[in-house]
Amino acid sequence: MIIDFEKGNGLVPVIIQDNSTQKVLMLGYMNQEAYDKTVSENTVTFYSRTKNRLWTKGKESGNFLHVVSIANDCDNDTLLIKVNPAGPVCHTGADTCWGEENKALGYPFLQGLTEVIKQRKTADADTSYTAQLFAKGINKIAQKVGEEAVEIVIEAKDNNDDLFLGESADLLFHYMILLEAKGFSLQDVEELLKKRHTK
Repeated sequence: MIIDFEKGNGLVPVIIQDNSTQKVLMLGYMNQEAYDKTVSENTVTFYSRTKNRLWTKGKESGNFLHVVSIANDCDNDTLLIKVNPAGPVCHTGADTCWGEENKALGYPFLQGLTEVIKQRKTADADTSYTAQLFAKGINKIAQKVGEEAVEIVIEAKDNNDDLFLGESADLLFHYMILLEAKGFSLQDVEELLKKRHTK
């Protein structure tokens, strides 16, 4: 990776982003030595402009920033580091340096599940339940969605929250398979709902 440290007098800005929630957590700076230490130890080390020295985030608090990936921008003078934070990031104790809660934007797990379902569409039917459903065709998939819909209606009339949530998960999962079989995703449904909402 080529990083232009000269443009910023030996320093480059570093944007820290939570790998799971995609929230921007903080902004820091690195020189070559801080970058090398970050890469070698897999935890983020910055260069402090006020103290003129390296500092590893979390060394005193224990709230380390564990590196998932490092990307350079198009001008090679700014880094984006995706991390798994071991606790609050800001020195004030807040999740981020902007006082925001570090919560997911949207539903990242469902987005990941959509990709898994898409991969199963062309997988060997012997390898997974999802692949078996795709192999049986649209009628079988639609039938399963209907069965799960009936089951969630039944559970909704009772008072067992665990069973209701379980059937909710089953219905959503099979609905996502049906969407993929028809060439759509939850994002397409979301976009349609947005259009209806603005009317």
